[in-house]
Amino acid sequence: MTSEDLRSPRRQLIEWQMAHADLDALIDQAVLTPQPLDELLLRRLKKRRLALRDQITQLQWMLDPKEPA
Repeated sequence: MTSEDLRSPRRQLIEWQMAHADLDALIDQAVLTPQPLDELLLRRLKKRRLALRDQITQLQWMLDPKEPA
């Protein structure tokens, strides 16, 4: 594996998807605990998850653009 492979857009997409899934699990777990996380921290986690989702969507579109009909 070359250093270029490590920075490829497809690899970045996979890393972002994994980070999004991790945040999703963390948020779900935090909501279900008897002592929920600080509300500000929870909002920050959700905002980061949303930003990641937007980045993922944009990168997916770049990698596989929809051709005009």
